Amino acid sequence: MNINAVNFDNSYARLPKKFYSNVLPTPVKKPNIIKFNTLLARDLGLQLNDIEKELFLSGNSLLSNSIPIAMAYAGHQFGHWVPQLGDGRAILLGEIIDKKGFRRDIQLKGCGPTPYSRMGDGRAWLGPILREYILSEAMNNIGIPTTRALSAISTGETVYREKEYPGAILTRVAYSHVRVGTFQYFASRKDLKGLKILADYIIKRHYKDCEKEKNPYLSLLKEIIKRQADLVSKWMGIGFIHGVLNTDNTSIYGETIDYGPCAFMDEYDSNKVFSSIDQAGRYAYKNQPEVIRWNLACLASCLLPLINEDEKKAVILAQSAIDEFPNIYNMYWLKIFRNKLGLRKNYEDDINLINDLLDIMEKDKTDFTLTFRAMSTLVNNDKSHFKNYFLNPNIIENWIEKWKNRLLLENENINNIINFLNKINPAYIPRNHRVEEIINEGLKGDYSYFERLNKILTKPFDNQNENVEYQIGPNETQRVSQTFCGT
Repeated sequence: MNINAVNFDNSYARLPKKFYSNVLPTPVKKPNIIKFNTLLARDLGLQLNDIEKELFLSGNSLLSNSIPIAMAYAGHQFGHWVPQLGDGRAILLGEIIDKKGFRRDIQLKGCGPTPYSRMGDGRAWLGPILREYILSEAMNNIGIPTTRALSAISTGETVYREKEYPGAILTRVAYSHVRVGTFQYFASRKDLKGLKILADYIIKRHYKDCEKEKNPYLSLLKEIIKRQADLVSKWMGIGFIHGVLNTDNTSIYGETIDYGPCAFMDEYDSNKVFSSIDQAGRYAYKNQPEVIRWNLACLASCLLPLINEDEKKAVILAQSAIDEFPNIYNMYWLKIFRNKLGLRKNYEDDINLINDLLDIMEKDKTDFTLTFRAMSTLVNNDKSHFKNYFLNPNIIENWIEKWKNRLLLENENINNIINFLNKINPAYIPRNHRVEEIINEGLKGDYSYFERLNKILTKPFDNQNENVEYQIGPNETQRVSQTFCGT
């Protein structure tokens, strides 16, 4: 049964067959919609009735003009090269043009095996699906570039991991599902023709201005470097730890993609790791900028034959672009953390003011989100509220005085500063213990906790006095020390 609800325009499926495999979703027994993102559907121009939603979002029926494919890619996973990866439990149904004229991928995750499943069942269990829905939508509402969640749906089937769990499917929306690992797939095979087709496709779809440049492929690299530097600086600004920042999880478009063992810090700890599979701390909070730079260097090495026929010249040009990453990243990072302190003007000593606060927070184990949210109370000289977040309140006294003197240089109205701070520092994030709570309750068939948390996170910068307990970090019995990939 084909549903005539939307017209797909499948540009990726028009690329040569070596870019993907044609594959159909595996039907499920008893699909049931847990959550449908009405606002996102409206932006996409999707109009589905209840029956169409259930059939389409479960993979039991296709939309008209859909060409389902699983994308091929490779990648470095925890620094180790894997020449063949690809969509092992995800199927790209097609692309649609949204109401703003942007091309958007519609993908089902957990919809059955593909040629890239590597002996896996291609399914997903309920926990990771609820996690990705909550976190990706929360990130979007905070203002972080991210893939989106159109729906979460239960399948009426069980999935076996360590034990049996209820199965589920996520409908993911992205500007692109092309990754650094997609370029590595062709480069590692010395398929220069495929590599050029991919690069030209990405330029035409996402980076049209690069077409006008003298060296479009070098320009492409530089633009991707900028977007990734911007993205990771935003992660750092909200205490987000991706957890599996492999090259196959690094988006060419610059979106946060693949919410596996990701988590938000409670107490500030620059070495914090949550992922159960990151034993060496490769993807710890503080390492994320350098890891992204490493991933971008992998991309640069793929693009060398396109950047210049002379390999030595290509290496010099690509290395120069990669060497600019720290400066670009530091510029974005400094702006974000200046803003988190209510500062918009640029003074040379600001970096020391920021780092001094972070050092104190780390030594005193203060909550990252709550500490920055409380900055607005300092503007009115209410020190007590801010200092309450420190185990040793006196430790922050000297810093407060330095900050107040710096704030005077802004020459800005107090109310404007307060409003600015409260639009920069969220009051609500998807706390790990709250995410675990919605998963545990969902496994019992109760999605009310999921609904409530999702609603709260639609307005992360509002005070929401009726939901203030969701601002608070975990007690010792609620603490989540490890997160898991869920594949």
